[in-house]
Amino acid sequence: MPKDGLAEDALTRIAAALERLAPPPPAEPDFTEASAFVWQAEDLRLLPVRDVTRQPLDLLIGIDRARDTLLENTRQFAKGLPANNALLWGARGMGKSSLVKAVHGALLEEGHALKLVEVLREDLPSIGRLLSLLDGAAERFVLFCDDLSFSHDDQHYKSLKAVLDGGVRGRPANVVFYATSNRRHLMPRDMIDNERSAGINPGEAVEEKVSLSDRFGLWLGFHPCDQDAYLAMVRGYCDAHDLEIGDEELRAEAIEWQATRGGRSGRVAWQFFTDLAGRRGVRL
Repeated sequence: MPKDGLAEDALTRIAAALERLAPPPPAEPDFTEASAFVWQAEDLRLLPVRDVTRQPLDLLIGIDRARDTLLENTRQFAKGLPANNALLWGARGMGKSSLVKAVHGALLEEGHALKLVEVLREDLPSIGRLLSLLDGAAERFVLFCDDLSFSHDDQHYKSLKAVLDGGVRGRPANVVFYATSNRRHLMPRDMIDNERSAGINPGEAVEEKVSLSDRFGLWLGFHPCDQDAYLAMVRGYCDAHDLEIGDEELRAEAIEWQATRGGRSGRVAWQFFTDLAGRRGVRL
């Protein structure tokens, strides 16, 4: 091959390598496609979700205070008023993620142009690129990260800090961040204790991670439900889906179901109702 051909081939390969290292900017998303999206970090795009799986707000029983607080905070945000980032923490299966989706659905019914964008925990390092896409858009966005937590050597939390409350750029005015977690401080208690008992400056190591949860303006706690609340959840599902069953029969079956699961929660109530609906031939 002539020398000019070799040089041209080398330049082509170099250009291809540079393009892989610095991909073209993501295409502008079309926010009219859906009311909810999932952030795809690998190709820097928003995937529309046209059918969000959620429960009506009035079927979420036993979390009245958290429900009312999050609904009002989100309504303020949807109206363009000041609003806080929110951390929904506590017992498993008590409706943390269900509440976020239900509040979003309720505000859509009120006529607000509010978009829900789900971000996976492992995609947090790319959240700056996501904010660049959302900044300046006419719509308002609730970024939602489900089951957020960090291990001892996890550095993902640093990507989130500036979004919540810091950095030169800060959070765009049309974005608020909601997260759910089983842990109030987003890291296991034994990790906190380990860092306090080791290292030259253990207090600084703890503060570095614990300060992340402090950047959420709202902390909404979710606690295990009692039997009455559990049975009320099951009855609410039956009434909403026109499943006819007597109170005594429902109570006996629901208690037997929760005994086999070793606990009560909104998730256990829904799982029991799903089984019951299937046995009774009721479509959901």
